Amino acid sequence: MKKELITKLHGDFENCAQTKEGIEYWYARELQELLGYTEWRNFTLVIDKAKIACKNAGHPVEDHFVDVNKMVDVGSGAQREVPDIALTRYPHAW
Repeated sequence: MKKELITKLHGDFENCAQTKEGIEYWYARELQELLGYTEWRNFTLVIDKAKIACKNAGHPVEDHFVDVNKMVDVGSGAQREVPDIALTRYPHAW
């Protein structure tokens, strides 16, 4: 992978970061798009693997993968609630 592409992806990743009460986190649905996954169901498989890695590293999964809901536009000005996951870096916790 070219250095320019890595630099761009890193910048895009950092620009997606959110902060709440001093905790940095990312919404999984935003990372899904950033990483090129077109379907949520496929990206949740990646998240499931990340949860296993988190647990195997000795970190509490519930501290780094928090189920949330958010509103998304569905057309004609309407919105609906969809499930999402707030993801943190190690070793931070909620």
